[in-house]
Amino acid sequence: MTGSGGQVGRRRVLYIPGFDPFPPRRYRELFRREAAEQARISGFEIAIPPGGLPGGWTVRARIEGAEIETRIEVLAWSDIVRASMSSSIPATYAQLVRTAWTYLGSGALWRLARLRKGPTVAALYPIAVLLGQLAVALMLARGLGGLLALTGLPLAGWLGLVVVWPVLAWFRAQDGRVFAWYLMHDFAHAASRGGAYPPDLEARLAVFADRIAAALTDEVDEVLVVGHSSGAHLAVSVLAELLRSDRVPANAPALSLLTLGQVAPMVAFLPRAWRLRADMALMAGQGPIPWVDVTAPGDGCAFALCDPVAVTGVAPVPQRWPLVLSAAFSQTLSPARWRALRWRFFRLHFQYLCAFDRPGAYDYFRVTAGPLSLGARFADQPPSPSRIATPRNPFTSTRP
Repeated sequence: MTGSGGQVGRRRVLYIPGFDPFPPRRYRELFRREAAEQARISGFEIAIPPGGLPGGWTVRARIEGAEIETRIEVLAWSDIVRASMSSSIPATYAQLVRTAWTYLGSGALWRLARLRKGPTVAALYPIAVLLGQLAVALMLARGLGGLLALTGLPLAGWLGLVVVWPVLAWFRAQDGRVFAWYLMHDFAHAASRGGAYPPDLEARLAVFADRIAAALTDEVDEVLVVGHSSGAHLAVSVLAELLRSDRVPANAPALSLLTLGQVAPMVAFLPRAWRLRADMALMAGQGPIPWVDVTAPGDGCAFALCDPVAVTGVAPVPQRWPLVLSAAFSQTLSPARWRALRWRFFRLHFQYLCAFDRPGAYDYFRVTAGPLSLGARFADQPPSPSRIATPRNPFTSTRP
């Protein structure tokens, strides 16, 4: 029911975050703050009225001479994230061993490094930091043991080991600065079943599918599904399941998919990622749901400009989607802001959801609150000339 020429007056946005333990209100405040800044820079009007849905909010905007109302809902899985992060210190180190073996034993790590070194370094970073922290704890234990040995007490040298636990607990408490434990849990969750979705996440994806199917019955012009980071490939799986189960009515509003900062190869390159590979192949070959994938070379946590379907080796013939675009941080941010953010890797990974000093073809707020559907906005946009599409994955099966 999209208006003539892809015009949108009312829109539903369903946002799937990445591996994030924080509640939906964090995204509401981020949108409120950054939308106001983008409006100041670009000269349009945008506001979030008081109140709103649980886990969501309403946006009223005047952009490109049109008035648009958008309802945004966060499809949360933060409870699953928090539960996966509740592991004890020994259990986290056990996760480290299992996760490292999953990526090294399957050869996935080396193939991922050939795509983009940034995300591969991000995967190795928590392993190196946690092992370094363990080494520090053991060195302190050895030093304390040497001092206690001077007392002549039996087994006094071994008593130094009592400091290992509190030292590692202190390191974990400081993780808000270094994110090593957080990233370890993130990669461990993705690799826990060799690329297959865990049962609790499968169940949540079914709930997400129900929410999107319900949104398709609303009196709106577009239902836009947005997935960020690991939420990007979750969004692909949810929409693929809706298509597979024939739950997208012919007379429904325009249904669109926007993926931001995707890390799909981290999962799709694992041996048992059958469902994700099948879902990506389906979404790449279908016609009615526009799929735009936005990354940036400046984002070291994403597989920048990598066509997630093509590099995985499951591209159908013909391949229609995704349209791979660059957010080009070095061009769309002012030189001063780019210098300030360039080495803040985790902040840059969220830049897709933020204001740009010099917005280009991609502008999160025009996409989510503007007067054109995703398909209409990017109808004539060519893919990035730096798009990477060479298959690198030997695991291309889409069923066990």
